[in-house]
Amino acid sequence: MIAPLGVSRRIPFPALAVLLPVTACAQAEPEGAVPPPTADMAFVGVNVVPMSSEEVLENRTVLVEDGRISWIGGADAEMPEGAETIAAPGMYLMPGLAEMHAHVPPQPDQQEFTDQILFLFLANGVTTIRGMLGAPHHLSLRDDLDSGRKLGPRLVTTGPSFNGNSVPTPASAREAVEAQAAAGYDLLKIHPGIDRETFDTLAATARRVGIRFAGHVPADVGIRRYIELGGWTIDHLDGYVDALLTEDAPAPSFFGVSSMDYVDEEGIPELVRLTAEAGIAQVPTQSLFEDLLLDGDVDDLYARDDVRYMVPQVRAGWGQAVANIRGETSDEDLARFVELRRRLIEELHDAGVKILLGSDAPQIFNVPGFSMHEELETLVASGLSPYEALLTGTVNVAEHLGAQDRGTVAEGKAADLILLRANPLESVSNVREIEGVMIRGRWLGADEIAAGLADIAEANRSNAPEAP
Repeated sequence: MIAPLGVSRRIPFPALAVLLPVTACAQAEPEGAVPPPTADMAFVGVNVVPMSSEEVLENRTVLVEDGRISWIGGADAEMPEGAETIAAPGMYLMPGLAEMHAHVPPQPDQQEFTDQILFLFLANGVTTIRGMLGAPHHLSLRDDLDSGRKLGPRLVTTGPSFNGNSVPTPASAREAVEAQAAAGYDLLKIHPGIDRETFDTLAATARRVGIRFAGHVPADVGIRRYIELGGWTIDHLDGYVDALLTEDAPAPSFFGVSSMDYVDEEGIPELVRLTAEAGIAQVPTQSLFEDLLLDGDVDDLYARDDVRYMVPQVRAGWGQAVANIRGETSDEDLARFVELRRRLIEELHDAGVKILLGSDAPQIFNVPGFSMHEELETLVASGLSPYEALLTGTVNVAEHLGAQDRGTVAEGKAADLILLRANPLESVSNVREIEGVMIRGRWLGADEIAAGLADIAEANRSNAPEAP
């Protein structure tokens, strides 16, 4: 978000273990090969988009057993007895997507809202989320999702926010890092306001106890120091525009949107080089900024179909937030700011920096799941090919998390899958054409998805708030 609102499964601070080669794609069995004798489900006649390479494996049978892909072969394979069959000729099977800057309601008494959020992600093909503003009950929620006791994406979660109020001193930062690591959170969420000395202590303590930190770049720290201290990701491209401002620039506001006359773009190559050398991944959340700054007036934003899936109390303030952020900045400067961010995305990507898919949902006019499709489209608009954009939510995330069993469609991988009615390699917009989603081998077909969305829309039905 833009502002703050057991066995440990923490990701260790040292370099992640080497992954299995992502080039191992789904291979067809030789003609006449016999598939395994059992399976829970079989996709028949489907075109496989393995994502381990930029190709489509046409007319395959994909068997799923016990939540994993057990076999991939020819479409004429004999079906195992008792397997549920999904006839999928002309359809495309790809790995589920990840939302690497998600938000799960932090209050434990918001169970209905939480269930809606989780379903919205799944309905749009999001099978992994990284919760970036955690709470203690998210630890048990993570376990319930992992075990399948609760329906929803896999959850990677931070603890409560680290910011200038929650950790005002080095001692408080040290204590908070140790406590969150001991509790078993996967990473630490950084928000603005932390002073340089406190942040240095935070980073040193995180390294000592073996937990990563990610999120914003506090102004007093600056992006160069954040990179030097080993942040796991930089979210929202935070800190880059600030680092490009000339010395006579006024204090930047909202990621530097009002400071375009003071940006020195000649500094971009150095920042890109430092980022690439440090191996710090980026979660740009570009769709959030384009919604906030460019995409029509407030009435147009409220008229979008996906807005009806958000609770009225949440969406009520979105219009005023857009008006406040746009403020007195000219349309020309808003467009310049968006184009600068697109340039940063493209140059970071071209330098080999790992881009991770994320949109900061739910956030202002970013509805969970739906905003992921917008994010994919903004990445293509920033210069990535459809395949490269899809990598940001599949293979790149699996590598980043050290999740060797996810990110591609191949034998032995987790059955976190999306069945599409059109080829996503031709256009990332085709990821919207969802016929069904599978999470841990549990299938949600088009009818179940439509019924779930209709229930959420009905539960949240009310007149859209008036524009300011």
